[in-house]
Amino acid sequence: MKLTTLALALALGTTTAVAAEKPKPFLWDNATVYFLLTDRFSNAFNGNDLAYDRRADAAPLRGYMGGDLAGVINKINEGYFDSLGVNVIWVTPPVEQIHDGTDEGTGRSYGFHGYWASDFTAVDANLGTENDFRNLVDVAHAHGIRVLLDVVMNHTGPVTDSDPVWPKDWVRTAPQCTYKDAKTYIECTLVKNLPDFLTESDTPVELPERLMAKWQREGRFEEEVKSLNEFFARTGYPRAPRYYLIKWHTDWIRKYGVDGFRADTVKHVEAKVWKELLKESAIAFEDWKKANPSKKLSDDKFYSTAEVYNYNIAEGQSHHLGGGSYVNYYQSNFNSMINFGLVHDAKKDYEAIFSSYSNAMHGGPLDGYSVLNYLDSHDDGAPFDASRQKPFESANKLLLAPGAAQIYYGDETARKLDIAEATGDAKLRSFMNWNELEQNVARDGYKIADVRAHWAKLGLFRKAHVAVGAGVHQQLSAKPYVFKRTYDKNGLRDKVVVALDLPTNKSTTIKLGGVFADGQKVKDYYSGKTAVVRGGSVNFGTKNAVVLIGQD
Repeated sequence: MKLTTLALALALGTTTAVAAEKPKPFLWDNATVYFLLTDRFSNAFNGNDLAYDRRADAAPLRGYMGGDLAGVINKINEGYFDSLGVNVIWVTPPVEQIHDGTDEGTGRSYGFHGYWASDFTAVDANLGTENDFRNLVDVAHAHGIRVLLDVVMNHTGPVTDSDPVWPKDWVRTAPQCTYKDAKTYIECTLVKNLPDFLTESDTPVELPERLMAKWQREGRFEEEVKSLNEFFARTGYPRAPRYYLIKWHTDWIRKYGVDGFRADTVKHVEAKVWKELLKESAIAFEDWKKANPSKKLSDDKFYSTAEVYNYNIAEGQSHHLGGGSYVNYYQSNFNSMINFGLVHDAKKDYEAIFSSYSNAMHGGPLDGYSVLNYLDSHDDGAPFDASRQKPFESANKLLLAPGAAQIYYGDETARKLDIAEATGDAKLRSFMNWNELEQNVARDGYKIADVRAHWAKLGLFRKAHVAVGAGVHQQLSAKPYVFKRTYDKNGLRDKVVVALDLPTNKSTTIKLGGVFADGQKVKDYYSGKTAVVRGGSVNFGTKNAVVLIGQD
């Protein structure tokens, strides 16, 4: 069966109805974050597929494939994210990348992913224009979706014949990190040929000549220098490398209104530097809201999440860098940490995951803080289900785990993460499998559209009920497996009951453990049916393995 875009929209509930709904309460602790590599998501315009004389000579999945900001905008406008319950889009850095490719042992590679910056003040022409980025944020906000911007404080792009190294008072090119203690994580290059910013330095530096010449060619030299002078005059910071970076990163907030940062390679930069960045980010966000009162979504503060490689929720607030060196990144102004632990914890049963996560964040070592859970990403070489044998279980474990959830593009369409012709992290970065979704490809006992529909039902349930990710978890029954989540903070109250792994040959009566009273009308967000609670139980007359209970 082939699904047209219109038929898919109808199958998932009309997008206009979803977009026009009354806004649901939003909490970052319950956010459903959709993480996409812009170059790999949707190509709206072929004219920018190879900018800056880049060539199509890369190793498999290591070059540009044409995805652009306009492609993401189109998908927002189509209601793709609305119908999935997504309320945050995390985009890889849109900044101008090195122009050439490198040959660093994995075959020829380009900076399609956004982590090889050349100019932090410009949008990479492969992805579009400044106007495209502004439109992306505005269109996302019009749909009630926040934008999380990926930022890099640690390194520049690799050095190539066309992309010279930054001046030596800006970066170091050696030694390479050995990951034994704080010093060997921070004062070193992450890998070979990835110059490391001297973020520890307070010594003033001049702008790189190459950057000044570029800005002059582009007719914006005076504007950029004036803006830098104003920043340094306002803050009193020395003109050291990290303060230029802080200024450039926070400009994306002040200009476009991005709602939060996902900080890259956090443990490779001093904790105090992140604190400085996030202090300035908070100021920039308030400035943008004051200047754009009609565009702001709420009075929420600026949000940030830290990518501290291998951080596990079980560590609580303290991450060990080795050599007896521990760092609390929450004290550096981060609101949450990316939880690398769920990839491993997902091998456990539901209750083991859900109760331990809830206990950590409610009364445990992370009380008052949150994590961003994921099952696969752009650089985790050991994802939970690379060959996509368990797409339904993956959705349940990710989208129903306490904490915020990060969907990696194509999780909801079973996009494979074990591409045979690619090597290393490139395996994880194939182009979004729109064709498989449209043709409703059958694979391993399931159809792609059924996977997409399952993820959407869970996502819309999360979006409607803050208790799912932010509430306190308690098991009500082991067989069938039933649990409740309750949230009661700052005048916002919410409660849900969820049943998983129910028999599919009969309807099941679910005991509600007093969460909903007799006579109350409740809705099953999985089937869309409603029922009235009787005798402390409810039966929707459905035969689905999943029931998601809440009140409208």
